[in-house]
Amino acid sequence: MTFVTEIKTFAALGTGVIGAGWIARALAHGLDVIAWDPAPGAEQALRTRLANAWPALQKQKQRLAPGASLERLRFVESIEQCVANADFIQESAPERLELKCELHAKISAAARPDVLIGSSTSGLLPSEFYADAVRPERCLVGHPFNPVYLLPLVEVVGGAKTAAEAVQAAIQVYASLGMRPLHVRKEVPGFIADRLLEALWRESLHLVNDGVATTGEIDDAIRFGAGLRWSFMGSFLTYTLAGGPAGMRHFMAQFGPALKLPWTYLEAPELTEGLIDAVVEGTAAQQGERSLDALERYRDDCLLAVLEAIRQTKAKHGFDFAE
Repeated sequence: MTFVTEIKTFAALGTGVIGAGWIARALAHGLDVIAWDPAPGAEQALRTRLANAWPALQKQKQRLAPGASLERLRFVESIEQCVANADFIQESAPERLELKCELHAKISAAARPDVLIGSSTSGLLPSEFYADAVRPERCLVGHPFNPVYLLPLVEVVGGAKTAAEAVQAAIQVYASLGMRPLHVRKEVPGFIADRLLEALWRESLHLVNDGVATTGEIDDAIRFGAGLRWSFMGSFLTYTLAGGPAGMRHFMAQFGPALKLPWTYLEAPELTEGLIDAVVEGTAAQQGERSLDALERYRDDCLLAVLEAIRQTKAKHGFDFAE
């Protein structure tokens, strides 16, 4: 079973924050992009998002493909127009199971039979929403992270009917877009990264709810502490180093008993109006007078700086950037 992996035309269905990020990444890699979104004003909103993101991509010209241009985007009025001539399809519609099922039935019926169909869902399972798809063996999840045009991770998840060849082909396609594909071997809600993030998010809400810390203080605890390590080294390798010469085995022996201590709640607190107000007010204070567009540009510049610093340091120590 062979699937298209040489991509010239990228189809994007859904042009919100995630869909626009996919489009920016595809355009930056010199592809033609066909986009569709039924929401009123979607095309103008998309072009505004792309204009705000493009400066970050221009700052890494050494990795922009020849011919990369915003002019290679075409917005169309139907699903059929969007996917008929596409070499790869990425759906980024809202997280509603009924909507996903309906969309993928239409997308898969109109797409060429050898074209892969990915979904940006962050939690729905592919076996469920590809139930009515034509040739579901080429359908899978490609879950990215915001901003998609800068962050390389994409979680690739197959459903019960997804062919192993399709998963490998999708990994090849995503890698060609400069991404770091991570094959999630089992269908589990939230996949890998979001399950980890969700645990941190729930505990953060408890800390605000219990009056232990403000939203800004919690963010400071992350960005000036573990967050800096997470840019280049995950929890397991970090804790291996924390174990000293004996490594992880010593770490587990020394700190394992702490897992029985009531340090975390894990269950999410009730989202009362008071907690919601505390979170909203805290993050508003963090934002200050900055617009969201300005914060996005700040975030992009910071990510570019971190990514470039990691790239240079890995090269100095003989590591490939993808390691």
